Amino acid sequence: MKSAIRTRKQTIRNQMLRCRDQMPESQKLVYDEWICESLWEEVVSRRVKTLHTYLPMGSEMDISPFIEQCLEKDLVVVVPKTLPKRRFENLILTSLQALENGVFGTRFPSGNHIFQGMYDMIVIPGLAYDTEGYRLGYGGGYYDTFLAKQNNTFKIGICYPFQKMESLPKESHDIRLDKVLSSFDLEDGNNR
Repeated sequence: MKSAIRTRKQTIRNQMLRCRDQMPESQKLVYDEWICESLWEEVVSRRVKTLHTYLPMGSEMDISPFIEQCLEKDLVVVVPKTLPKRRFENLILTSLQALENGVFGTRFPSGNHIFQGMYDMIVIPGLAYDTEGYRLGYGGGYYDTFLAKQNNTFKIGICYPFQKMESLPKESHDIRLDKVLSSFDLEDGNNR
């Protein structure tokens, strides 16, 4: 049973990566801009002071403008540095200019300013999301391990229209997010 679930997950991962890599740049820019604006609305409405987010890599949604806006408004922005054994070291980001390359194509802030506090909101990357708020990541388990310890933090995923599915195969360690922002809502005219 677990083997069948893992095989199905990997099939979806491969499909989503292909679709994301083939998306026309002009379409990607429109979706990315909408997601950045929508994320900022979440920050304002939730009065977020401390944000944990990812730094985009490859064909992931480019939320760099959103991150810049958070830095300009003096939010504490924390990003993960990927470590062995499915762990993150959470580092304070002060600029998108001084970054180092990490494993799996990730980037992290230069310096060693480790954040030890609580987060008001966590922005989570993923390859697919379902209507219940479950996410399918890259398969390393890093976010599952991290999110399992973030019970009282608002967790939000973001995705392109083709990444939103009716349901995903789930395992006991999969964490349900509080909200998923999809640029599908932009196409539909819905307000999330």
